[in-house]
Amino acid sequence: MILGIGVDVVHVRRIAHWLSVPGLPERFFHPDELASALSKGSSAALSLSARFAAKEAFGKAIGTGLRGVKLTDIRVINNHNGRPDMRLYGSALEKFRALGCSSIHLSLTHESDNAIAMVVLEA
Repeated sequence: MILGIGVDVVHVRRIAHWLSVPGLPERFFHPDELASALSKGSSAALSLSARFAAKEAFGKAIGTGLRGVKLTDIRVINNHNGRPDMRLYGSALEKFRALGCSSIHLSLTHESDNAIAMVVLEA
């Protein structure tokens, strides 16, 4: 059964700006997300934009927004085939479990200017 759906769009230039502000990206991204994205060089902002959109979409899917959720407790990864997946920790995992969710479906897409994510939470 579907318990929640969320979608979000992020302008890449917003995240590119964040990358120029010391300490700011660490407030929003899990350390592994940052390391992975920064290793991509010039496409780091594009990668992080999709990941930030995923976090926002998760907040919409749980129905409360990200109030009470540390953004670093949400980590977007890619499996061995490149498929995106979401790992939850701490506050994000607590919200997920409180809703009775058992799985997350995540889709990401991006162009040069925008990144979009969709999250479906299932019981």
